[in-house]
Amino acid sequence: MHPSNLRRRKALAWALAAAASPTLPLATGCASRGTGLGGDAFAMGIASGSPRPDGMVLWTRLTPQPELPAAVPVSWELAADEGFRQVLQRGEVPAEATWGHSVHVEVRGLLPSRWYWYRFTALGQRSPIGRTRTAPAPGALEPLSFAIASCQRWDHGFYAAWHHMAEESPDLVVFLGDYIYEYPPVPNMVRSHEGVGPCHTLAQYRARYAQYKSDVNLQRMHASAPWIVTWDDHEVENDYAGDQSQTLIPGFLLRRAAAYQAWWEHMPVPHALRPDGPDLPLFGRFDWGALASFHVLDDRQYRDPQSCPPEGRGGSRDVALSACPDLLRPERTLLGLRQEAWLAESLVRSRAGWNFLAQQTLMAPFTWSAQGTYWTDGWSGYPAARSRLLDTLAERRVANPVVLSGDVHANCVADLKRQPDDPVVIATEFCGTSISSRGMAQSRMDAAVPLNPHLRHARSDERGYVGFRLTPRGLDASLRVLSDVRDPHATVRTSARFHVAPGKAGAQSD
Repeated sequence: MHPSNLRRRKALAWALAAAASPTLPLATGCASRGTGLGGDAFAMGIASGSPRPDGMVLWTRLTPQPELPAAVPVSWELAADEGFRQVLQRGEVPAEATWGHSVHVEVRGLLPSRWYWYRFTALGQRSPIGRTRTAPAPGALEPLSFAIASCQRWDHGFYAAWHHMAEESPDLVVFLGDYIYEYPPVPNMVRSHEGVGPCHTLAQYRARYAQYKSDVNLQRMHASAPWIVTWDDHEVENDYAGDQSQTLIPGFLLRRAAAYQAWWEHMPVPHALRPDGPDLPLFGRFDWGALASFHVLDDRQYRDPQSCPPEGRGGSRDVALSACPDLLRPERTLLGLRQEAWLAESLVRSRAGWNFLAQQTLMAPFTWSAQGTYWTDGWSGYPAARSRLLDTLAERRVANPVVLSGDVHANCVADLKRQPDDPVVIATEFCGTSISSRGMAQSRMDAAVPLNPHLRHARSDERGYVGFRLTPRGLDASLRVLSDVRDPHATVRTSARFHVAPGKAGAQSD
């Protein structure tokens, strides 16, 4: 579909959704109260993100106690030391009810490659102290320690992974989606979602974020280092595609608008990303000196619907290629044509030694059968779009491309090629497992691995995160795995290590 037609279709759908808003299922949505946060104004913690060489975004959201005025003055301070003996900047901003009493302070004028400390004051209370840092100056080759994480379903397990990551003190966290899950409570889980149904309204999404952000281990990691963030589907609805709901219900863009606003309100991102209804300009690039560029992608907002969906529904399923020729239509897109063009230009303009594509789901081809059976929600459901991206990486000679992925609740390390049997490796992929969300049975993964020889590692029975160390000499990855996600005091170990040498795509096991 031509982009102008897509915009017109979305605008019409948004208008119809707004007009039809009284018909949306509000009463059965997840709870908008009862988060148990008490009278602490900063019960959702603090955070920083979007690091640049001269600054970053500082975030907090005031907790209703039970009601706040339309605007609350919030003071902030940023210091060169944890004791705040050398305060470098301070200011006051309004936390407005329209935006959930969230605060997004965009600090500028700082020195590159420095650690700083920050805090907030409001309603006679002072927040905990957070630590953050700026990116290195352009041209600098300073080493980088960072971690990737995704998929932290509350009721599937505890967040011991965040505790261990904070202990390792990375420079940066790259979060790859599914920060919350919109699902209703399920009986007999490790811990329970609050409410009686799935999230639909702004108040309900806000309450769900408040519940997730009440976790002390998640708060600690947010307060330990800056984050770069993107989203996946569960921040809105499982398997949504562009303006289409998995359930095909009318008025989906109204729900998407509520979810996008709640996401913005709870993430350490700048005002430029504040949504306009169901639109939020998420994709962008962050440079880490001359060493690395992070190209942050959005594979939900602009994608074509999944091919060959279940009868009477949208969303994904596993399909045989022979039964679904629509999979191969060359014009189908996962990123949207505008984002594809932006990414190609961003990759070409990058002068970094390493180029990381921070995106949602497994990019490597993955078949469940020798005949070719593919899951339609990931990149295997959009093979032409994947081919265009890999062609760009190869033909433009992009320096050391590495794809960072999440979504599939499994640790997968893969060689990315134009075709699975091609001898030329174009890029390396590290798909990190979930913080807490359950994965498929390892026996099913084991049966599929021989059909996908480009996979270097595939474990769906591991929960945790991936830690990286990047220097001019190469990229080292450690797959950090919890002993038991159901144990709030779970231990962590390294299940595998890999190294990627500069100028040679493909991960080598250490």
